Amino acid sequence: MDRDGLQRWLDRYVEAWRTYDPELIGSLFSDDARYHYHPWDDPLVGRAAIVQSWLEPGGSVSGRDDPRSWHARYAPLAVDGAVAVATGITTYVPTSRAPGRVYRNLWVMRFDDDDRCTDFTEWCMQEPDEAA
Repeated sequence: MDRDGLQRWLDRYVEAWRTYDPELIGSLFSDDARYHYHPWDDPLVGRAAIVQSWLEPGGSVSGRDDPRSWHARYAPLAVDGAVAVATGITTYVPTSRAPGRVYRNLWVMRFDDDDRCTDFTEWCMQEPDEAA
């Protein structure tokens, strides 16, 4: 994996999140991938489990996001062979039912020789409200 390859992977990840296309989601991960929604969680294990988790309502940590409800930007921070770290910002648009919120994310990943992620851990931090 190199920085350009990682940026392509990150862009595909965001597109998979936006579309919930099961083939695109699956193409990001190896057959035996491990996926941690939080660093303290037991991982999901295997491509099929990851795809299923993304697609089930409420299956991921917070359920499926309406593609119009958020904007995200992710970029490589570091790449060392098969290990990569990316940072990103996800901004949820305020609605009448929910306030807007901003998350800063750090993703730690490992890749195989086919640039499929074999291990993914998300470190997600919500920015404090401006009024706080």
